[in-house]
Amino acid sequence: MNILEKLSLSLQNGEASEVAELTEQGLKSGLAPDLILNDGLLAGMAIVGEKFKNHEIFLPDVLLSARAMYAGIDILKPLLAGKEIPTIGKIVIGTVQGDLHDIGKNLVAILLKGAGFNVIDLGHDVPPEKFIATALETKADVIGLSALLTTTMPVMKKVVELAREQGLYGRIKIIIGGAPASADYAREIGADAYCFDGMSAVDCVKGFVAGR
Repeated sequence: MNILEKLSLSLQNGEASEVAELTEQGLKSGLAPDLILNDGLLAGMAIVGEKFKNHEIFLPDVLLSARAMYAGIDILKPLLAGKEIPTIGKIVIGTVQGDLHDIGKNLVAILLKGAGFNVIDLGHDVPPEKFIATALETKADVIGLSALLTTTMPVMKKVVELAREQGLYGRIKIIIGGAPASADYAREIGADAYCFDGMSAVDCVKGFVAGR
């Protein structure tokens, strides 16, 4: 088993210190930082995502693997500074204004990052205008909206309305998720898709980016 395979396996097992050590070993052996990132860390996280999708592992396992992934990325960051890290797409994500719940949103962000997306996470309690402004500024492909409270769902509609007003509707895809959301509500407000969990969001965003 080579270093990249060991790195992927250690990440899948959530072994942060082992991932950090193997990342260092890979660099010392002459492996390029982007190769370690793509074929070691992200490859391992992609497997974690698939296992989570198939209910072979659970949320705590994903979070441990994510922590391990960041242990490796932190070592690679200085070497990749100023260098455009190739991604398969860019998504702005956040929990809408008035809602402070972010566990589900954080999991979606982790799985999207692990799948190779550049994720701009705005956190929680995010105003509609900030979603649109950030998507414009970063030239995002997708906006992801999360809500856990029924009372905050109208903010999702406001984001879609702002996208229409600014001529972004259709150019930037808008997906929604969270306990009170549904496919019917997505259709009602004009969102492009409803994603019921983290891996459905990954599959959905991949489909949008592939169809650009």
